[in-house]
Amino acid sequence: MNHALLDLSGYIQFFIGLFALVNPVGIIPAFISLTSYQAVAERNKTNMTANLAVAIILWTSLFLGDAILHIFGISIDSFRIAGGILVVTIAMSMISSKLSEDKQNKQEKSETAIRDSIGVVPLALPLMAGPGAISSTIVWSTRYHSWQNLLGFSVAIALFAFCCWMLFRAAPLMVRVLGQTGINVITRIMGLLLMALGIEFVVTGIKALFPTLLN
Repeated sequence: MNHALLDLSGYIQFFIGLFALVNPVGIIPAFISLTSYQAVAERNKTNMTANLAVAIILWTSLFLGDAILHIFGISIDSFRIAGGILVVTIAMSMISSKLSEDKQNKQEKSETAIRDSIGVVPLALPLMAGPGAISSTIVWSTRYHSWQNLLGFSVAIALFAFCCWMLFRAAPLMVRVLGQTGINVITRIMGLLLMALGIEFVVTGIKALFPTLLN
């Protein structure tokens, strides 16, 4: 375990690494698709819920991730497979255009439940705080475990969540520019991309758990 203090460049590297792993700009079309039926106020609440959940998930991974995995005997590759299966399921709904319809029906029953559901799953987990971001956070926390470093990482995570929140706030402008037809096209394209991403998660996890199986 390394107790050396990082300088500012180390925290910047951690911050940039989160952006590269999560790619929030690439998630904006998915955010538009998943919240296209919501009013502006509801979309903003979903945005806040999603990014608050991302911060909480990454903070939990930072302070407790390694211990939780060891306690339950869970490997990051098993988590990767589970996340991949969830992403594939979501992608199938997006491709078949059933996701918005299902969400709308639920919204008529309970708007609050919908907002929380979309904000936490699938936006926060696994699209944003997925296996890559979680595993990266755990690696950094176990490598630099002093309280000063953990505090610096915590601030970097908060700044990251704030930047994602600002990016998603721009989503309504994209909705007005694209229109419903454009959103429908993006929804199906994103569904295909997400399905490929989910399959990649699963394959990567299987390769790591069973290195001789896919050779």
